[in-house]
Amino acid sequence: MPHPAGGAVQYLLFWAPDAFPGLYMPFDPLLFFGDNGGGDHFAFVLTPERPDIFVWDHETDSRLWAARELKDYLHRSLAGAGDWW
Repeated sequence: MPHPAGGAVQYLLFWAPDAFPGLYMPFDPLLFFGDNGGGDHFAFVLTPERPDIFVWDHETDSRLWAARELKDYLHRSLAGAGDWW
């Protein structure tokens, strides 16, 4: 029987600090809040605290700047098509 929290548990396990040691840069400074449906994830930067939004590229482990703040992110993502960043 599936866990009642479903994908949330798998999501938390994936981002655990020891899930992929040596494979990815640390995820501790990031607060993930969404994805593009193709494996890349969007995040706020917690350390050092800043309003910018970054996208984590799951294929290269790159952290790319995507928007100045949440409002800018929403404007760009809702107006764009495909990988707009």
